Amino acid sequence: MTSSESGSDDVVQLERVGVHIVVVTINRPQARNAVSSAVTRLLEAHVKAIEADATIRVAILTGAGRQAFCAGADLKEMTRGSAGGTRTTEEGGFAGFVFAPRRKLWIAAVNGAAVAGGFELVLACDMVIASTQAVFGLPEVKRGLAATAGGIFRLPRALPRAVALEMIVTGDTMDARRAHALGLVNHLVAPELVLQEALRVAETVSRNAPLAVAWSLELARRAHDFDEAELRRRARELSTRILATEDAREGPRAFAENRAPLWRGC
Repeated sequence: MTSSESGSDDVVQLERVGVHIVVVTINRPQARNAVSSAVTRLLEAHVKAIEADATIRVAILTGAGRQAFCAGADLKEMTRGSAGGTRTTEEGGFAGFVFAPRRKLWIAAVNGAAVAGGFELVLACDMVIASTQAVFGLPEVKRGLAATAGGIFRLPRALPRAVALEMIVTGDTMDARRAHALGLVNHLVAPELVLQEALRVAETVSRNAPLAVAWSLELARRAHDFDEAELRRRARELSTRILATEDAREGPRAFAENRAPLWRGC
């Protein structure tokens, strides 16, 4: 999976790191990595390609430079008369990403401002590694809009309710240190270490049994969707599926033999 070396096909870059990890970079630093129609088209294509590649276990989403992770939709493109729908897709929603069906783990490596749709991209990921200079916000209400690409309902799941509601209705930003203290950010690091830390976490995950990770993630993502009785039922089903895999036998065997497991993904 590669992007063209020139033109609009370069606004989203994909780099493979080792066998099981990819880094997806929104590459429009001069526009604060705002989401254009070209970004949407390429990002959705990369998501689908990553999902189709059984060897990829973790994807990292970031933005080029240190000024911004993503400033949301490209408002300049919108004011030039481009159709609003070009920054959304039927399956993936905003940027072809926020509602896209994804089984792989996605880590947001936030290297600057993540605001508006950019913050909604972060909230659509599973984990967040942030620079100490990062800021987060949903300023849509300041422009007469609303954060309907997931921000309105995902933020109250990620932060204490009162804090999330304040961010939504004031449009004010939150700095990275407070976001980390409140649990929105997994790891807070110096600006030059954001991608390095995201890769460290990704490598840790990629060493684990791929089916166990994927199936555990699938249920964990829906922890807010069901009551405890239903979650327990689904957990029992998950246990049955996992115990029937070859990897579930390989893990204990490798431990007993004091060696690294050889996962087969089956």
